[in-house]
Amino acid sequence: MEQPAISDYGFLSDCRSGALVGRDGSVDWWCPNRFDGPSVFGRVLDPDAGHWRLAPLAASQVERSYHPDTLVLRTVHHTPEGSVAVTDALAAEVGARGHQLGMNSPAVLVRVVEGLSGRVRMRLDFAPRPEYGLLTPYLHEQDDGAVLATAGPVTLILRGGTLRLRADPYRVRHDFEVDAGQVVGFDLAYAPAYGGPPARLDPIFTLAETVRAWEAYRETHRYEGRYPEPVRRSATVLTGLTYTRSGAVAAALTTSLPERIGGDRNYDYRYSWLRDFSMTMRAFWVAACPDEATRLFAWAARSIGRIGDRPVPVLFGLEGERDISEHALDHLRGWGASRPVRVGNDAWQQRQLDVPGEVISAVWLLHDYLGETFDEELREMVIGLAEQVATTWRLPDRGMWETRDIERHYLSSKVLCWAALDRAVTLAPRLGERADPRRWAAIRDEIRATVLREGWNERIGAYTGAFGSAELDASALFLPVVHFLDARDPRMRSTIEVIERELGTDDGLVRRWATDPAGFVLCSFWLVECLVMAGERERAQALFEKVLGQANDVGLFAEQIDLSTGGQLGNTPQALSHIGLINAAWRLTDPNST
Repeated sequence: MEQPAISDYGFLSDCRSGALVGRDGSVDWWCPNRFDGPSVFGRVLDPDAGHWRLAPLAASQVERSYHPDTLVLRTVHHTPEGSVAVTDALAAEVGARGHQLGMNSPAVLVRVVEGLSGRVRMRLDFAPRPEYGLLTPYLHEQDDGAVLATAGPVTLILRGGTLRLRADPYRVRHDFEVDAGQVVGFDLAYAPAYGGPPARLDPIFTLAETVRAWEAYRETHRYEGRYPEPVRRSATVLTGLTYTRSGAVAAALTTSLPERIGGDRNYDYRYSWLRDFSMTMRAFWVAACPDEATRLFAWAARSIGRIGDRPVPVLFGLEGERDISEHALDHLRGWGASRPVRVGNDAWQQRQLDVPGEVISAVWLLHDYLGETFDEELREMVIGLAEQVATTWRLPDRGMWETRDIERHYLSSKVLCWAALDRAVTLAPRLGERADPRRWAAIRDEIRATVLREGWNERIGAYTGAFGSAELDASALFLPVVHFLDARDPRMRSTIEVIERELGTDDGLVRRWATDPAGFVLCSFWLVECLVMAGERERAQALFEKVLGQANDVGLFAEQIDLSTGGQLGNTPQALSHIGLINAAWRLTDPNST
């Protein structure tokens, strides 16, 4: 069975975990316990790592769409025999409304087949392979027609309404016919092997209830800027990547989808990155509501804990786990034969000097909402991060792109050190007696002078990726976004022009560096923001619309776009890509963004 393209996948979520559904009707990724748990379907990483396909036997033309403002996906198959719709969702808890969405998700995947015209022959092919494909479960036919799958720590039960499902030792394969107007519901429920039994839900009622839960959630979140449809879709994706129980936002649903086909830059993105913090906060503030932002902030403060001499990790597990050490799943072939497949991410052990700047910038963004007086934990966190920057900013680190070679003096890291102290000085009146704004301001100014002196390359006419380097890096586009330099500053304007000329493409995409084979979606939206702030709104709008055209048919972005094929690359859906879209759309909306 051939692996689909990354752009072929739609995204389902119950705000506890997520699933990928291909245009071919196959669920190829689901980690039912939580986003960063082991998969029971992993075909996206290996054809033999488990799937659940539900589609016509005959070849079909496919149309897909989400129910508005939800992650309930409707796929219509047009065949020579007739047409049929399959609607897929990860079930919301019955009665969940507003911010209850995801708090007690039942871990049930619902699929409802509806005959639209003619009589269509359908096939169900169910082959779960828990623990990332390491386990082949026992399949037990039940008296009510369901099939129970058990292996290791996993229990699954598949029900098909009145259909009596039959299992062989390795899979359930069941053919059936659907007439126009006929509806057949399926539900697949997960439970830990030594916990309670899997939930039993009516799939048709549960599907309608899940739509209502998502609609009720979105009704409390208004966006009144430009490009409302893609912004609302991106906000819904961000909600779908949020682990509601803690408020953490997973960077992506998947692990190890490659940056380069056949390459080894294949990493696990199912964790929450502090580096992305202020960008995420800003996107939530624009397109969602303060509740998401403040819950994410509370998660971060708790995850960081009391600050000592150790660097604050760049990422944490979704419930604040610090040690998420990496290992390879050598039995998996990888998407597009791209190996290794990794679980965990060793970037948590890297020195990342930009982390304090992201966190303190988030406090600065929210300071009016947080009140005139910060509580003790918040004060201690900001002071601790500021002091860490004051004593470590001269050190090299691994940089925004988390390189795994040598440490360098990365421009973006130094700029975020500046941002940390700049925001800490502003916040000092709320930080109590231990705040040291005079000292922080002096070090801030020293950092700024160092960046302006060491980061500029006169020969290239641009700020480069690291001090003393001649290599362009799109991370320099972040300087105006964090207000380090005005986009109309002559050197910054030159940097924007050089990056657009040397790293940009005709499709509106921006590569991170000259040898990068793919356009990085976030960097492309950064360029849009920079052009707006430089006073070039019409050009920024045209670029924004080009980048929008790189989304898949249901509005989803992975991390990158292959420049030779136009295909999506990297983990999907990628939070930063959608965050970049929201922030760029708001920059185009805001009349004061110059």
